[in-house]
Amino acid sequence: MIRVLLVDDQALIRAGFRALLDSEEGVEVVGEAGDGKQGLALAERHVPDVALVDIQMPVMDGIETTRRIAANPRLAATRVVMLTNYGLDRYVFDALRAGASGFLLKDTDPVELIQAIRVAARGDALLSPAVTRTLISEYVSRPPDAVPTAALEALTNREREVVALVARGLTNEEIAAHMVISPFTAKTHVSRAMTKLGARDRAQLVVFAYESGLVVPRNSARSG
Repeated sequence: MIRVLLVDDQALIRAGFRALLDSEEGVEVVGEAGDGKQGLALAERHVPDVALVDIQMPVMDGIETTRRIAANPRLAATRVVMLTNYGLDRYVFDALRAGASGFLLKDTDPVELIQAIRVAARGDALLSPAVTRTLISEYVSRPPDAVPTAALEALTNREREVVALVARGLTNEEIAAHMVISPFTAKTHVSRAMTKLGARDRAQLVVFAYESGLVVPRNSARSG
């Protein structure tokens, strides 16, 4: 059973998501909150597998809510999926940096919503190659925070290559084909890189790759 928490200040949005999720086998909505502060309290109480969190909310916004969930050891297994009306807006990369596993449009197709929840619950990032490329081009040209050199040096050359491929949106199978290794070996490299970097999921590897300079955004490459 995948336990889901809904955090959105629009009651109609929450009601629609709950109706959809309650009808899905293997998914249970464990709580609803109308602002980030209440959402954080419910997350601590119910420890959901997935929290669907709106970006813009009163009292405490979604990015701060996500940051606090990610920082709470008790919620280490909770995956946060951000909800937005606008697609790749200026908040998305901040949300990923704060610890979100990905994002969804509020008007996403019901089938895609269910699939996204299952993907997030597995610990995978909700970042398709197309979305990743757009995200990088528009919002990661000048990352505000530098990554300590020691973090990059902790990775082997193979792991650095894998992280860079993850940042380009490749799956384990695609990484395996690119590097001419087995999918299991690719998965092992990804897992080891996540452990060394303290990354919650693949989305965090994307953030690291661009902040560390492993991958250079297209905008920066053109200007250089």
